[in-house]
Amino acid sequence: MSKNIVQFNEEIIKGQIKELVRGSVEETLNELLEAEAEKLTQAARYERSEARQGYRSGHYDRKLTTTSGDVTLHMPRLKGVAFETAIIERYRRRESSVEEALIEMYLAGVSVRRVEDITEVLWGSKVSASTISELNKKAYVNIEAWRNRPLTGKYPYVYVDGIYLKRNWGGEYENVAVLVAIAVNEDGYREVFGAAEGMKEDKASWVNFFQWLKGRGLDGVKLIVGDKCLGMLEAVGEVFPDAKYQRCTVHFYRNVFSVVPRSKVKLVAKMLKAIHAQESKKASREKAAAVIAELKAMKLPEAAKKVADSIEETLTYCDFPSEHWVKIRTNNVIERLNREIRRRTRVVGAFPDGNSALMLVCARLRHVAGTQWGSKKYMNMKHLEAMEQETLVG
Repeated sequence: MSKNIVQFNEEIIKGQIKELVRGSVEETLNELLEAEAEKLTQAARYERSEARQGYRSGHYDRKLTTTSGDVTLHMPRLKGVAFETAIIERYRRRESSVEEALIEMYLAGVSVRRVEDITEVLWGSKVSASTISELNKKAYVNIEAWRNRPLTGKYPYVYVDGIYLKRNWGGEYENVAVLVAIAVNEDGYREVFGAAEGMKEDKASWVNFFQWLKGRGLDGVKLIVGDKCLGMLEAVGEVFPDAKYQRCTVHFYRNVFSVVPRSKVKLVAKMLKAIHAQESKKASREKAAAVIAELKAMKLPEAAKKVADSIEETLTYCDFPSEHWVKIRTNNVIERLNREIRRRTRVVGAFPDGNSALMLVCARLRHVAGTQWGSKKYMNMKHLEAMEQETLVG
């Protein structure tokens, strides 16, 4: 061990490499600017030429934030000809890749304050909240195009729900509803294809929402899954008269629990789950009758009434392939997205208007669907095709 041990300071090496790259970027950009100035004046610096179109008058410095760090650009001043560079847009202070990174950070759920801190660490300059807001407006153009894209193919299963967010209107806070629709297409893949602002979850809002989806090409709907909202139920029958409705069993359970003492909730939960664990609709109905009788014996008449009045609309899933039952009897697929939306919007707090809320929700929906869902198939739709064939033959 008498030999000298060579040690490397990784942080110093990284810093030197970063500075080397930054310096190279700065030098290259300034050389390109000089070449542009030479081309515009049709003469090199100090060159006497009859073809000269203008004269140099010094230069001024501009800062440009790049992924390699801040660089100083020496912008040529010209007389007799306007200097318009094709390299850097006029008034631009950041490289486009940096702007894209800022937008992606915001839409991925990073708070504005955190984005400011990150930019200061990465690029040495702090980006203001107003700058991020302006950048987001550019992103909203793409989001709006995605939100209104044409729908092609068939969508047998559709999940719908509404989520309430806060907006600040004239100094007063009020709720704004964003209606969301997710579907499983004929190939078995999940797709977020609808999100629109609704003043409230009433019939008019749902009718407008469904008509907007239908106008974009929504077709082949066989089952709509959602919570029991009278406005939505009426809208389904009006816009999609051939589609069946499945009430989310989880929401149904919660509704029953609202009239059950806390000490008996676990027991009642087991009883309700047993209804939907049966192998057929007939068996589920028989089990439901037994549960209703048992609830009455437990002195829970209100719970028994809720089960008796609503159990049938929670059993619609039994009319479809048993392989799909677990995924079509609840609204869990959209509830998970709602939790993700709330996580992101909780950082924002109150929105200035409904459109801002809608755009952020859509951005989050697109981000989750594109990253977490990927190309993973959600259902095998051959089971549904086989059932339809059997029905036709029968």
